[in-house]
Amino acid sequence: MSEEIGHNCGLCVTHSLNDVYDFIKSLQHRGREATGIAAIGDRIDAIKWEGPVNKFDLVDLYKIFPSPHYHTYFGHVRYATRGRKDRILEDAHPHVIGGETEHRGNHIIIRNCDVAGVHNGQVNDDYFKEIDINGLRTGCDTEALLYFYYQKGEYELMKKIPGAYTIAIADRRRKDIIILRDRTGIKPGALGLKDGKHSVASEDVAFSDNGGEIIEDLDPGYVYYLDSDGGYKKEKIAEATVKPCFFEWNYIGRQDATLDGVSVRRLRELLGEIAAEEFHPDDIDYVTFLPRCPEVAARAYAKKTGLPFVYVFYKMRGERAFQGSTADDRAASIIENLHLRDEIDEIPIKEFLEGKTLLCMDDSMIRGNNSRRERYLLYEEAGVKKAYHFNYTPPIGRIGKDGKKRGCKYGVDMPPDDNFIARGRTNEQISEIMKMPVRYLSLDGMLRAYKKLGIEENNLCTFCIGGPDPLKGL
Repeated sequence: MSEEIGHNCGLCVTHSLNDVYDFIKSLQHRGREATGIAAIGDRIDAIKWEGPVNKFDLVDLYKIFPSPHYHTYFGHVRYATRGRKDRILEDAHPHVIGGETEHRGNHIIIRNCDVAGVHNGQVNDDYFKEIDINGLRTGCDTEALLYFYYQKGEYELMKKIPGAYTIAIADRRRKDIIILRDRTGIKPGALGLKDGKHSVASEDVAFSDNGGEIIEDLDPGYVYYLDSDGGYKKEKIAEATVKPCFFEWNYIGRQDATLDGVSVRRLRELLGEIAAEEFHPDDIDYVTFLPRCPEVAARAYAKKTGLPFVYVFYKMRGERAFQGSTADDRAASIIENLHLRDEIDEIPIKEFLEGKTLLCMDDSMIRGNNSRRERYLLYEEAGVKKAYHFNYTPPIGRIGKDGKKRGCKYGVDMPPDDNFIARGRTNEQISEIMKMPVRYLSLDGMLRAYKKLGIEENNLCTFCIGGPDPLKGL
């Protein structure tokens, strides 16, 4: 492979074009850089386009995929901060083997594929050494996974590659759709029913939003086979060593999602409550948050401390600046999207906040981009006396006790060599750079929240914040 492409994505497998379109719209919070759909029936065809789902109208997709030809559909939304800005469409999913490709400017159509796949996660190049990957078009790990499957089959893929992937594969040599969730369960996946047919999605919200019913989280170490009539069967291939990514609950998952049986909302409430126990200076006048993910934790903090909660910021769009393709994209998203309200309780916001001290809750601080915008708005425009920036995730990207640089290698685009604000710095040094006091929830505090909901430390991937490598020894 030419380079490692990091990403976080959302995927689904359904039995109608309407459903695949609606499901990936419900998963848009997991990626907005590119969208793709594969249609599977007497042939396998695919399309992918730049930008979010709604950049391509459903009515026109029916013209590309005439429904009598197909019984099953894949959908995928993607971001890849470390990916190639100039080749977004080629790196986007579905990835394929074979087929006839037509480049049409801002979208690509691929007809008559041999194999197609969509994937959430990230797999290290080392796992592909025993297969021939000379035919790869992109260098993406998803395409390499397809080649591994094509040459070795799903059993060998599961046994030889411990993580990190939830992947759906269509193969014209096979009748069933193949879905695998690796033995660590680092990335999520759920099985459900829609109109009496079994479907799969990264999060249960895709079902709840669209009239479906959740059945179970995909079992790590299992292969699921979905047939053309909507039936399914599953088979255990590898013994599970469960290590789901904590960041799925802290940030990536939608607020109303339940991942592996644990409520995202309840977890974030507990993080806010424990934050109030760990950090409660006497000079705070109001509690607020950086929209939108940390609202639940901020409300829990305010309730626990008895401090008033106020909305200070608004966003024009729900997009996450974290998912921008480049530093310039991320900066533009923040400046264009994050703003101060005009007034609070019918009082002009500067009059309301001038000379006051706030605690502003955030989910995490990676590169400090959102926080710089927050600092400018609060100090320069609103005239606050002080704003504590509090992260309910411990510092990401510091160097671990083992001397290794931390970051993510398994599907969230925070690679160990990223420009982390916390790398090599104390809280005081970070605060000095950000020109406002920055604080973090302790690792013990965060883990205590998970334990309250039944997840022990050794059943989480916490590598990016100092924990062990989840694949070590597998």
